[in-house]
Amino acid sequence: MIKKILIANRGEIACRVIKTAKKMGIATVAVYSDADRDALHVKMADEAVHIGPPPANQSYIVVDKILDAIRSSGADAVHPGYGFLSERADFAEALAKEGVAFIGPPPKAIEAMGDKITSKKIAAEAGVSTVPGYMGLIADADEAVTIAAEIGYPVMIKASAGGGGKGMRIAWNETETREGFQSSKNEAASSFGDDRIFIEKFVTQPRHIEIQVLADSHGNAIYLGERECSIQRRNQKVIEEAPSPFLDADTRKAMGEQAVALAQAVGYASAGTVEFIVDGDRNFYFLEMNTRLQVEHPVTELITGVDLVEEMIRVAAGEPLRMRQEDVRLNGWAIESRLYAEDPYRSFLPSIGRLTRYRPPAEGTAADGTVVRNDTGVFEGGEISMFYDPMIAKLCTWGVDRAAAISAMGAALDRFEVEGIGHNLPFLSAVMEHPRFRSGAITTAFIAEEYPDGFAGVELDADNLKRLVAIAAACNLLSEIRATEISGAMANHRRVVGSNWVIGAAGQEFPVSVTREGDDYRVADAEGQAHLVRLNGWKPGAPLIEAEVEGTALAVKLERTIQGYRMRMRGADVMLTCLTPRQAEAARLMPEKVPADTSKMLLCPMPGLIVSIAVEEGQTVEAGQTLATVEAMKMENVLKAERKGVVKTIAAKAGDSLAVDELIMEFE
Repeated sequence: MIKKILIANRGEIACRVIKTAKKMGIATVAVYSDADRDALHVKMADEAVHIGPPPANQSYIVVDKILDAIRSSGADAVHPGYGFLSERADFAEALAKEGVAFIGPPPKAIEAMGDKITSKKIAAEAGVSTVPGYMGLIADADEAVTIAAEIGYPVMIKASAGGGGKGMRIAWNETETREGFQSSKNEAASSFGDDRIFIEKFVTQPRHIEIQVLADSHGNAIYLGERECSIQRRNQKVIEEAPSPFLDADTRKAMGEQAVALAQAVGYASAGTVEFIVDGDRNFYFLEMNTRLQVEHPVTELITGVDLVEEMIRVAAGEPLRMRQEDVRLNGWAIESRLYAEDPYRSFLPSIGRLTRYRPPAEGTAADGTVVRNDTGVFEGGEISMFYDPMIAKLCTWGVDRAAAISAMGAALDRFEVEGIGHNLPFLSAVMEHPRFRSGAITTAFIAEEYPDGFAGVELDADNLKRLVAIAAACNLLSEIRATEISGAMANHRRVVGSNWVIGAAGQEFPVSVTREGDDYRVADAEGQAHLVRLNGWKPGAPLIEAEVEGTALAVKLERTIQGYRMRMRGADVMLTCLTPRQAEAARLMPEKVPADTSKMLLCPMPGLIVSIAVEEGQTVEAGQTLATVEAMKMENVLKAERKGVVKTIAAKAGDSLAVDELIMEFE
């Protein structure tokens, strides 16, 4: 058996591998860049080796540095995680020359399946259904336009060596093909060191469903059901679930058998994923095979009980699979929400900084039988760097059926506390509550169709808004009473806390009368309707409250403001004011503050690197014209003019690192 594993990766996947290795009694070695010196995976491993500066192309994807770390640590196996070197055949070959086991498939399988052009040809030969497209190399944008016209719009422009949404663009016309071709090449070169591009037909109304396969070096191969990954943004998966709410048993079997046939056709050994696009009639087409552990593997583990990392390690050690196809059972339902360091209120732009608060929900099995699992690579006080993927954590829930798993996820997201950076927790909560998602009628266009103008938060229904008002009234009374007790004012009869308050929320005023009844609070509205509120031990200053309003349990994140509270729940972010009737009367007379006019400025929408400036001072630009390109967290973002105008000044140049809202250029 393997004795010491070096994890050639970072973040949550490195931590994930370390957990299973420790369970198996195998020693672990972490590698780290300057930016990751204090990272969680470094702390968790038995030992750690420094490999260079923060940029991945100077550290994590430099094969010689990883080999040096292997030699110095004496590791006899390497797990590559996902991304970085996980699908590099030359890395697997280099390990073989060193006599070190690669915890992944053979180099030939990586080479065949890692190249998306070659993989589609092999898939077709193996009898796997494939998407129409052009699998040859494309020289330039002109050729890309010609090919796209022949296939027929819309088309998908993809990096041959790509994955994780990097180097992918959908083009609906010639202009988008030209722009997408160059951006895809740039991202592919930056992320994978390989800028080859291919084009295929984009299937409309598609669902992204993938099959998990597991194979050994003795010719055995099985599939472990499917995962649906249709909730995507910019081709990056956001929410995954297993099984799919769309597949029937016959389609699942057909897809699984084709996935196994493909794995066997290339002599595959290890865990791998065969991705398909499925249309509304359950016709499925091969997209690609990921010759590595997928980000979303936990949902498969939760419904099958199989530790995929452990199986990968055993296969790498030469062991045969410990199960046959007939042994595979799909039990219950699992959902994964990817928590990203990106601001959903600012078009999901990346966010960096310090995690001033990071408190995930408790893991384990709840009283109702649901399960919570959180795979993460960060900790409170840690930094989210601009150099790597913006993922913070993968929150997973399991339930006996889809409804139970969704409800458990909604509750877990409400209890997940993250402060200090922008993050997509509100958006994830909103999706869990969305009627279309709950119905299972989803496609890869779900986010674009349901949030065409971006995410602006959730507007609570009247009942939940009234519950927050009642909680705010109770919290306010408790805080006021506590303040007087601490100051001694109540004891000296200098101040009495009144029972009448005006709670402001969502542009409305709610006059209430609130009284304390033991550990509970009775909040009556203007019509005399009373709500019994239980704060369950909450103390002023605590950022999370597990409250009950008339028996309805609510987990609410809250923070004190000057005049009340900011409360967040189920994707909603509500500012509530708690004023006396006299204060409320005066507040109505206060003028509203007008924000500064930035309509003539192009501000950097995220912390990032200026890749290029496409205009000059004095130049007239048209609406939709490219102004600049910014790179952040391995993704290129093209900034375009919103209207016609003349460039007055340019304050930044290519190569500059800018903070969010820093000036790039100004218009006359």
